[in-house]
Amino acid sequence: MADQNKAVRENVEGEFFVDSTCIDCDTCRQLAPSVFADAGKYSFVQVQPSSSSEEREALRALLSCPTGSIGTRSKCSSEAALADFPLRVDENVFYCGFNSRKSYGGNSYFIEDASGNWLMDSPRYSRHLIEQFEARGGLKYVFLSHQDDVADADRYALHFGAQRIIHRRDLSAMPDCEIIVESYDEAHFDDVLIIPTPGHTAGHMVALYNNRYLFTGDHLYLSRITGQPGAHRDYCWYSWTEQTASMKRLLDYDFEWILPGHGDRGYLPWPRMKKEMIELVDQMSNSTYGKVATP
Repeated sequence: MADQNKAVRENVEGEFFVDSTCIDCDTCRQLAPSVFADAGKYSFVQVQPSSSSEEREALRALLSCPTGSIGTRSKCSSEAALADFPLRVDENVFYCGFNSRKSYGGNSYFIEDASGNWLMDSPRYSRHLIEQFEARGGLKYVFLSHQDDVADADRYALHFGAQRIIHRRDLSAMPDCEIIVESYDEAHFDDVLIIPTPGHTAGHMVALYNNRYLFTGDHLYLSRITGQPGAHRDYCWYSWTEQTASMKRLLDYDFEWILPGHGDRGYLPWPRMKKEMIELVDQMSNSTYGKVATP
């Protein structure tokens, strides 16, 4: 629970505040960009909500904050915002919320599919999400893009009898996973195509759903500033050369949505997405690309 006595000095006066336990994961800035901003090493309230919709967004951010660093100065009901989760992104694809500190606030997603539901990376364990997933038919698979964002995947898998999927090279993060991808070849699971993309980690993978939605882990994101695809060079733990090659591999696939673990998600029409991805691969080959992280 956020502590008013630890509120950061940059907060504007009013109902919402961020305290000094913030880890600068960006969750609140994704969910309520008009309310929260980046102070460099933590978030702060730049503008108090001025409408019911902005307040609803701020409350979603409060619920999703992995460190409980967002608070309100008076008792404020979050029931309506809680009912929004999982939050629809598009059609049958949802953002889970309830980001986990174990994955540094990484995003996770839910796919409601007739052939079986998917959890894409893991949120923190939440009774609310459990109930929502149960109402939608449970979980068949839990896709783990890489070792950093497994969070509470084991608890969700156990509850639903779901099969977790991870690459052999990142297996140490959750050694008892039911399905292990052994090679760097693509793998088909119902309507999901899993594509190994080593670079951020040795066993990083992305997942393409219905040739439209790409769940990208920490491989690829959309820039909040430019609206263009980008890659986190400052947070490449294994090999930037491999990550560049993996990004080039994605030029062989069609998708219109980028749904990352860290960074902004969003949609670009296929022709523009293809053009932007070609330009990104070219830029990543430049030794100066991404030396300063772009939000």
